[in-house]
Amino acid sequence: MTTTVHGYPRIGPDRELKRACEDYWAGRADADRLDAVGARLRRGVWETLRDAGVAHIPSNTFSYYDHVLDTAVLFDAVPPRFAGVAAGRRDRDAELRRYFAMARGAADAPPLEMTKWFDTNYHYLVPELGPGTRPRLAGGKPLSEYTQARGLGIETRPVLLGPLTFLMLAKPAAGAPEGWRPLELLDELLACYAELLGALARAGAQWVQLDEPILATDAGRAEPEALRRAVEVLGGLAERPRLLVSTYFGPIGHQALEILRNSRIEGVGLDLVSGPESVSDVARVLGLPGKTLVAGVVDGRNVWRSDVPAALSALSSLLGLADEIVVGTSCSLLHVPIDLDAETGLDPLLRERLAFARQKVDEVVLLGRALAGGDAAVEAELERARTAAAERTPAAFRDQRVRARLDALGPDPVRRRAGGAEAESALPPLPTTTIGSFPQTGEVRGARADLRAGRIDRAEYERRMRAEIDRVIALQEDIGLDVLVHGEPERNDMVQYFAEQLDGYATTQAGWVQSYGSRCVRPPILYGDVHRPAPMTVGWITYAQSRTAKPVKGMLTGPVTMLAWSFVRDDQPLADTARQVALALRDEIADLERAGIRHIQVDEAALRELLPLRADRRAAYLAWAVGAFRLATSGVAPSTRIHSHMCYSEFGDIVGAIEALDADVTSVEAARSRMELVDDLAAAGYARGIGPGVYDIHAPRVPSVEEIEAALRAALRAVPPERLWVNPDCGLKTRGYAEVEPALRNLVAAARRIRAELAAAG
Repeated sequence: MTTTVHGYPRIGPDRELKRACEDYWAGRADADRLDAVGARLRRGVWETLRDAGVAHIPSNTFSYYDHVLDTAVLFDAVPPRFAGVAAGRRDRDAELRRYFAMARGAADAPPLEMTKWFDTNYHYLVPELGPGTRPRLAGGKPLSEYTQARGLGIETRPVLLGPLTFLMLAKPAAGAPEGWRPLELLDELLACYAELLGALARAGAQWVQLDEPILATDAGRAEPEALRRAVEVLGGLAERPRLLVSTYFGPIGHQALEILRNSRIEGVGLDLVSGPESVSDVARVLGLPGKTLVAGVVDGRNVWRSDVPAALSALSSLLGLADEIVVGTSCSLLHVPIDLDAETGLDPLLRERLAFARQKVDEVVLLGRALAGGDAAVEAELERARTAAAERTPAAFRDQRVRARLDALGPDPVRRRAGGAEAESALPPLPTTTIGSFPQTGEVRGARADLRAGRIDRAEYERRMRAEIDRVIALQEDIGLDVLVHGEPERNDMVQYFAEQLDGYATTQAGWVQSYGSRCVRPPILYGDVHRPAPMTVGWITYAQSRTAKPVKGMLTGPVTMLAWSFVRDDQPLADTARQVALALRDEIADLERAGIRHIQVDEAALRELLPLRADRRAAYLAWAVGAFRLATSGVAPSTRIHSHMCYSEFGDIVGAIEALDADVTSVEAARSRMELVDDLAAAGYARGIGPGVYDIHAPRVPSVEEIEAALRAALRAVPPERLWVNPDCGLKTRGYAEVEPALRNLVAAARRIRAELAAAG
């Protein structure tokens, strides 16, 4: 028995990668300094895995921004609009500037679209490919990282994003013929992989991992001939390392397993957590004779300790079905925090039930040792693990009052019918607003730090926050926005803020996880029954409303997003947990309404994110997800307008669910995707208010009035003006006022131009 992991967090124990990238972007560090940080972080990961006893260590899992973007650059799939970035230069700084321009945009080059990596909260950059794309091996990152590790005396397995997943996650470039698909580039791309595999073989690599999570989706399952072609070409190469085709996020089905079984590929990786039926699938196709099977029995996406007896049972049932069984994680550990040892403030009753990336590595090694025939020390560790798994949810984590209240509530409340009419009447056509947050300045972050450190008391902290709200309200009035927000200065994160005030949640001190680029979040841990002890936002929102005659939106995070961006208990169905969160939000909404707030936004940014990868499982998910939102929002009077917000996902698959939410207005990311969702909504007959984002807040640039006006005109082709709202793509907390203020002024100016045209036309 041997052991491996699919990948490890790359941000560093103290988020060194975030700071290094941001220093480089700001001009405080040069390319050499950034590369030195990257080299140290890679070395730290490899040495950690080696010292823990992992037998097969992955490399090329590091990225300065995103591994899909890395693959696009590796094979020269760079859209022409980035050709002018650092034009004429061939040094390392020019490479990095072009790379980061694709991720973040440049003056005249909007960035690549960003969306969710399958059903996780990690975001990837969407490659743009067309018939004119000519893939070629244009870089050496996998080779250089393998060589770096080997120079340290550490043999690694380079990890590459597989050709099918890369092509099927890409989108046709602007101007591509209708019906053209990036998968048509498969043979050209396979030639590039062949060249790279040959180079890795010559450098000494024994194994290479090809990640193909697309095989767990309906789209991937629908392309068996593409899979057959890929493994035929790559498996048949005369010069290559042994190949591990690794799949995760669900089962891949019998047909894909048959193709892999009958190919010359030496290894197959299966996610036995998200797809436990894969064990029986392997048996059904008569095993994987002559191959290595990486059995992903340790959950790479949640923070609970492994159920060791269940994992050992799954592993034991695979014995004899492959030549070699390698104990592994279900997917990369990119999705969990790095080390539980950094957490000193968690309740011991909860802490002993948790495992972060470092602890999951130990679980993998323990399971490998146990199956190989462990000694007395291994047996003692196994017994401790069995004891921890025996009582996943102690009685202290349960609240019978919450359960009784939900039982008494019965079925989900019926949909509201004529909501928001009074709130709408006082607004002009194309009302302007923002999504919620304003820039988190150094002063705001400093006030929170001072409160945590005891340098100021609660009264002084609240005084500083009210002063910031005053400033944000005054700025919005001066800009001319129609529906205002309080700016959320008191909020560290849109989920964590609420988790800190709800029973049943715990938050961490250092549990950082990469969301995209340098953006890291600390997902809270939802471990027990959820209850709201007291109002969470009412004081801040009512104070903001007292400072203006214009409407101010109450801002809440919806039940599905509260689950999606947390580590959630796994001892009961997600639907039950969502209803508990929804009940707490229902109470908050009622309090906001009683306080006179008539616009209440309940963000469901993750509604699409949790959509199952398989179509046959989606109806059940959408039923409880929509039901939870309506449980939270349906108790308001017709005079109150319910808003929602969604961002950075492909929403075309859930247009019906967006309608079923019964929100009066839904604001959505649309700038990077060129208003595609607006067309989807129009085609589906969506008849509610819609606020497609008219500029991308994640790009460090100020859009012109003309650019925003063009986006609005594109939206107006599908949405009548009486239903169109004008807003940015997302919250503004990650931007600075030097960008935010002129961008919002341009947004208001563009809306006013079109309003004037509409008025003149009668």
